[in-house]
Amino acid sequence: MPDISSFRRYEYKYLMDEEKYALVRKLTKDRLTLDNYGLTTICNIYYDTDDFRLVRNSIESPLYKEKLRLRSYGIPGDDSKCFIEIKKKFDGVVYKRRISVKYRSALDYLRYGVRPVLCEKNTQILHEIDYFREHYKPVPKVYIAYEREAFYGNEDNAFRVTFDTDIRSRIDMLDLSAGSSGKCIFPEKMYLMEAKAAGAMPLWFVKILNEAQLRKTTFSKYGTVYRNGLWRSAPIFEKMTADDPEQSSAGRYIIMNNALKG
Repeated sequence: MPDISSFRRYEYKYLMDEEKYALVRKLTKDRLTLDNYGLTTICNIYYDTDDFRLVRNSIESPLYKEKLRLRSYGIPGDDSKCFIEIKKKFDGVVYKRRISVKYRSALDYLRYGVRPVLCEKNTQILHEIDYFREHYKPVPKVYIAYEREAFYGNEDNAFRVTFDTDIRSRIDMLDLSAGSSGKCIFPEKMYLMEAKAAGAMPLWFVKILNEAQLRKTTFSKYGTVYRNGLWRSAPIFEKMTADDPEQSSAGRYIIMNNALKG
């Protein structure tokens, strides 16, 4: 995978079990080539406001949404390359802007505001990240990791297909260097396939989707972790349970959702 700092593309997501995964891999084996990363553990720290404003907005499927994350390919050391990324989606088009820095430099910037020295090409992207941080005051909220197989099209290497499995998360040890352990978000083996294209998907891939009877979904890893209970760590939830510790979990859930919507 080339070290590209800016992407503009459409992304289509499909959830499948092991049987469907095996079928899709069989049908695409002569059309796709494994990229330079091959099978990789993708490690991410997602940043958000104290009250989870970014993920709450994303779940509501607005015309525009954005998020900030720190990503590494494999578990990093201080001098390992990682990426600080802003990912935006507007009217169905995904825009990803990222800078590549050493892990220690990334932490110094995200924790203390020590700006890394970058080439001129990436300085503008850093300005955008500066603005994002100033506007939202984001803090690390959740660690999400998964195993990824990444492929590119033989006829068009801008067309990419990835398969993510063993998607897991944790809300403690929010440090990419602390290992990739976490709680799986699915009770059984599942795969998330993402097709990424600058425009329309290739006709041959559309035919494979039809043959495998796959329909696109709006699945979000961070959104799923949030729905699964991450929202309980929001300050408003902590205050609520402190005020009324005997309140039922069902009642807390209803009140929390109403408060967040308000």
